[in-house]
Amino acid sequence: MTEALERALVPPVSDADPFAHDVLLDPEPLHQALREAGPVVYLSRYDVRALARYEQVHAALVNWQHFESGSGVGLANFRYEETWRPPSLLLEADPPLHDAPRRVLREILAPPALHRLRASWYALAEALVDQVLDGGREFDGFSALAEAFPLRAFPDAVGLGPGGRENLLPYGNMAFNSFGPRNDLVAADADRVAGLSAWVNAQCAREALGEDGFGARIWAAADRGELTYEQAPLVVRSLLTAGVDTTVHGLAACLYALATHPVEWQRLRDRPESVRVAFDEAVRWQSPVQTFFRTATADITMAGTVVPEGTKILMFLGAANRDPDRFDLTRDPSGHVGFGMGIHQCVGQHVARLEAEALLTALARRVDHLELAGPPQRHPNNTLRSWTSLPLRVRPA
Repeated sequence: MTEALERALVPPVSDADPFAHDVLLDPEPLHQALREAGPVVYLSRYDVRALARYEQVHAALVNWQHFESGSGVGLANFRYEETWRPPSLLLEADPPLHDAPRRVLREILAPPALHRLRASWYALAEALVDQVLDGGREFDGFSALAEAFPLRAFPDAVGLGPGGRENLLPYGNMAFNSFGPRNDLVAADADRVAGLSAWVNAQCAREALGEDGFGARIWAAADRGELTYEQAPLVVRSLLTAGVDTTVHGLAACLYALATHPVEWQRLRDRPESVRVAFDEAVRWQSPVQTFFRTATADITMAGTVVPEGTKILMFLGAANRDPDRFDLTRDPSGHVGFGMGIHQCVGQHVARLEAEALLTALARRVDHLELAGPPQRHPNNTLRSWTSLPLRVRPA
């Protein structure tokens, strides 16, 4: 091998820490630097290969044969390290183990099931927006809308009882933190791991779930032999882990985007049928799920760089989505990787879109003008782009 070819196979090196608090709160500068550095960048601090350009991120997501999820979608490698909970059968498994759980969940969350929820979710959204607007013209859009609506609508659909729902976001925050390094964010949750895990696991039991929700249908699939009885509670857990936080922060991202782009808010009000486009464009632009890992199953050449077998690959979904780097409802956001891509693409993304459609439609019908009433606040999470407050000011229609 020539010296020139050897150099070509070695990626540029960065000692940046993508999990530093300042980067987690404001990731775009690092994203831009990684995109400019090359298609594959070696992050020396964590001994991983980083992908920040759309082409390479998309290629890794769809190539599950060479970039597996079964070794974990976080920094920890399940080949060698113990997990703090049984791995997700949706997110942290590959075929054939992945096939039956995804097939069952895809059927349960199919359009006919969502159609049955549409009227009740629209009514719930209208009642919530009315209640919020009755309370004044300034409010926290995160807690009052982006958090309140999914925490009511989605657990109801799963079949959870009313008690304990305040545990869902802390559990999700803990779970997504665990995909990063064992840093202070993970340590901060250490005293809550056992309690939160026990509560969530209890909600996944058949007897804890309503008779006509998504959870009961998962257990019915086990009765039909489509899942094992050991798999059923893990599939319910996957719904509760990934189905709340991502939607909450996706809705917050959408409210933020519309509040800071008045032309796009007016465009949405003029064309209310574009609500799903607005949600997808916000998910692309802000990317609630910022990063996921894969593991190379063999020595793979990507963009002229060899990724060695067993190497962790850190995919920057948020960086890959930032082309173009603007929020624009006139463009088609399809193809973004905010929901992943390939066989591990978010199976519940249409549920999130229906929640967004219901809430944004109700808001657009009642609000003529939407703007920030103060600086929004985020908190660092190793995987999510998380919000804690979003002060909004509105003028009713």
